[in-house]
Amino acid sequence: MPTRSPVRGPALTGLGLGAAQLGNLGRPTSDADARGAVDAAWESGVRYFDTAPHYGLGLSERRLGAALSHRPRAEYTVSTKVGRLLVPSPRTADRQDDGGFAVPAAFRRRWDFGRDGIMRSLEGSLRRLGLDHVDVVYLHDPDEHWEQASTTGVETLVELREQGLVKAVGVGMNQAAMLAEFVRRCDVDLVMVAGRHTLLDHSAQDELLPLALERGVGVVAAAVYNSGLLAADRPPPDATYDYLPAPRELTERAAALADVCERHGVTLPEAAVAYPLRHPAVVSVVLGARDAVQSRANARRLAASVPDALWEELALLGLLP
Repeated sequence: MPTRSPVRGPALTGLGLGAAQLGNLGRPTSDADARGAVDAAWESGVRYFDTAPHYGLGLSERRLGAALSHRPRAEYTVSTKVGRLLVPSPRTADRQDDGGFAVPAAFRRRWDFGRDGIMRSLEGSLRRLGLDHVDVVYLHDPDEHWEQASTTGVETLVELREQGLVKAVGVGMNQAAMLAEFVRRCDVDLVMVAGRHTLLDHSAQDELLPLALERGVGVVAAAVYNSGLLAADRPPPDATYDYLPAPRELTERAAALADVCERHGVTLPEAAVAYPLRHPAVVSVVLGARDAVQSRANARRLAASVPDALWEELALLGLLP
């Protein structure tokens, strides 16, 4: 699988595996299925794996580390995130996590973009992953923490990079505007934009993508299906958009996109994967997978041939900028 190199930081495969489902996102995933997702991704050529403490209160990191433990360390890239520090919470261990993951609430998440919180978070991630280093560290969803994240947070990550403890640093968010501010004002190598550079949401094109290209900051596109609406050949009646029931207007737009895709012999998910990579600032598309079947499907979608005529018709119809 070809790699794309940001100006700074490690080369990333065009397809990355997002490990949120390995943390039981939405519903349980078995250890065997989680291992199968990683193994099938590896067999498909994926060498970039993204996780976070937030995903299943550490379960994703543990499963990903176990699945990669027999792979040559120099052959793959791992990113994790900081900002949500996991604090033991034995009093709630008999309850279910309320953060969207089907795991016991044995820990609570505490927002912390300070130096000590970041160092403690990264130490815990390395322990769960079973690694002596990760390649990329992102500040995770600092929407309400700009002041601390953009100063102490970034400064701490840059310190880690300068010491050679990580290869690249960045920020991952579900919005484009603040990511653009991080690119403009801070010394970051990568940004991960979730759901804002897709067939249905083009907000990253307004400022983030041009600015990242100008500054030599690599963009990793995640949540390109907008949590489900673009994940099937045609949008189902119960489709979700950003983890909520999809509004009728967006469902109709997705159906119109699917109609055009069909005329060009392309599926809607194939177009959803191909679209972000058309921009030269984008260095990887990260797709989640719950098992081997989904990992193989991700690779097939990336490999699909998408004709230029499809993009031309979508633009002509006003469905793309």
